[in-house]
Amino acid sequence: MQRSKIPHFFLGLATVLSLFALVLLLLGPRGKPPVPQPHRAPSAEATISPTEPPPSGEPANPPAAPEKSATPAKKPATATTADPADLVNRVAKALETGDSAALGRLLGTDTLDPQTVERLKILAADGLRLRPLDGVREVGELEINARNRWALELDGQKPGQDRILLDLRRDGDKWRVENLTLPPDPADALPKTAPPDSLSVADGFVQATLKQDFEFARAFVDPATVSDAKIAGLCILFEDGGYHLRKSKPLRTMFEHQNTVGYLATVETADGKQNAQFTLTLNQPSASPNWLVAEINLDQLLADYAKRVASGDVYYSPLVKNPAGGDTIALYFEFDQDAMNPRTRRQLEIVSLILKADPGKKLTLSGHTDALGTEHYNDSLPARRAEVVKDFLIQAGVASSQIVTVAKGASQPRRPNVTETGQDNPNGRRANRRTEIYLDF
Repeated sequence: MQRSKIPHFFLGLATVLSLFALVLLLLGPRGKPPVPQPHRAPSAEATISPTEPPPSGEPANPPAAPEKSATPAKKPATATTADPADLVNRVAKALETGDSAALGRLLGTDTLDPQTVERLKILAADGLRLRPLDGVREVGELEINARNRWALELDGQKPGQDRILLDLRRDGDKWRVENLTLPPDPADALPKTAPPDSLSVADGFVQATLKQDFEFARAFVDPATVSDAKIAGLCILFEDGGYHLRKSKPLRTMFEHQNTVGYLATVETADGKQNAQFTLTLNQPSASPNWLVAEINLDQLLADYAKRVASGDVYYSPLVKNPAGGDTIALYFEFDQDAMNPRTRRQLEIVSLILKADPGKKLTLSGHTDALGTEHYNDSLPARRAEVVKDFLIQAGVASSQIVTVAKGASQPRRPNVTETGQDNPNGRRANRRTEIYLDF
């Protein structure tokens, strides 16, 4: 939006709002509310195009009902559409182009109160531009098949001031804008913003892990129930598996109680051909208004990862259970080798970023082998594997004082080295040749 259009934009916007108020004033005493539409149960997926005729049984121009009062109930003067994505894109276009008339029709008088108009004026001072690639993004559901949230990602704005949220409500077969949330004014010393709701926290956590931002992701979780290894493991799964959030319904409400909400997160591969899912459970502590991620179930995501990346071997996983409790990151090696493959190096790059962000953090590297070879050899090989990992981390900028190495040899196999009949088990031995990273934070 060009600077010269700003005064015209807000003048037009004010004119539209005034016209709405005038129409309501003129028609209020004499207006006749329409007969209520017959109720039809909405479908979770199917929608009706705005250009389609009304369904059978619903007259295009329903007769007016007898007037019940001098002042009929006020309805939001808001545009509706069967496609929520179309509605949000139209709002985005109106904001970028300064089309005040369209914006007034799309948002309505209830959404565009004087405070919102004034804040929009401040935001538009330097032009409202959306990010080129992900400027319009569906965040997820606020209420199952009834309310959802979209984000308009602003280009060139500071973090925390770079997003406009639109909450949409479904009425029958149509969607309308129910609420508009603008970024806080940086001029306010104490911005008047409510604590993030559960959907915002879930989205913030997933976005942080997708961007490999471990520290930011850590701020959204309850450290008593979600381990650092699980967060790091999720970062690795996203990176190694090439996942990104599905564009349609990325976060869906599974259940909602007073202080607990569950979300189903759906990711897909880069080519969009394969979906995978994991679940998040968020709690709201009684002593705090803030929601926190309290549980992450990665079973389905790990199964998909194993199928695509690990040739179907579910034990060949970057995230494993530690015998001492909690989760551990696992790096795998070829038979009789202590050299790392490119995938392992990328996983360690993610771990190094975590350690360099806080020099006070430490980790333990434990080297393991399969059962082939002598006891002496199986004591030396895992030590070399642990040292190789340590050297890589040091070269990446991690202080040697943050790393502890131990050699476990063949004493802690993850899978049997032989079958029940005593035959060699190559797949089991494959999962045993590893270095485990225990994040002792």
